Amino acid sequence: LKQAGIRIPKIFNNPSEIDSLVIVKANESIRGYERAFFFASSPEQYQLRVDELLQNGTITEASLKIAVIEEFILGAQVNLNFFYSPLSDQLELMGTDMRRQTSLDGFLRLPADAQSEILKLQQPKLIETGHVAVTMKESLLEKAFELGENFVKTSKEMHPEGIIGAFALQGAVDAGKGHEDFVIFDVSMRIPGSPGTPFTPYSSYLHGSSMSFGQRIGLELKRAVESNRLNEIVT
Repeated sequence: LKQAGIRIPKIFNNPSEIDSLVIVKANESIRGYERAFFFASSPEQYQLRVDELLQNGTITEASLKIAVIEEFILGAQVNLNFFYSPLSDQLELMGTDMRRQTSLDGFLRLPADAQSEILKLQQPKLIETGHVAVTMKESLLEKAFELGENFVKTSKEMHPEGIIGAFALQGAVDAGKGHEDFVIFDVSMRIPGSPGTPFTPYSSYLHGSSMSFGQRIGLELKRAVESNRLNEIVT
């Protein structure tokens, strides 16, 4: 991402450097594939949350050592789900979505007084349970494609084959400097986890009808076989 010139959140190498709101990403102790996100805005607050999570067994000292302390981007979150075709040298935006997270989604549906009472007892968790299809205003589409194209170009510079097929740039739209700007905090180098991408309009603009990632991969394979170029899309 850095080499592609894509904006990412500021990374704090040490908790003592925290001087703004951050999100800390540490693997859970029980479900290592899930991360136990928590927030802090000072070194003292960071330590309080760490002590609490260590005490209740949510995280371990080992997971804390490799945890990422990242600037929190206060913006509309969006996953940009792309497909790059080596056959046509074309980047396609297949769809956009955002995550549903428990217990945060339920917490946000409560009135402010109920939220205040809950916060006295527990902090909302950010465990991914699914996705919701979303759309973007047209002025953001050009910026989204610029990000994707820069990522594809840089991947080819770093490895001969580059990125092939499906990938996603996951981030948020920040408007803190007077204009909207994508900040990317994660990359999914595979078929995105959301099956809802066909329910956004973007793939239909190119293909005439909405298309899932499975269908798009099948189409790419068919075209490669028909043109005797299968070696270009497999490794």
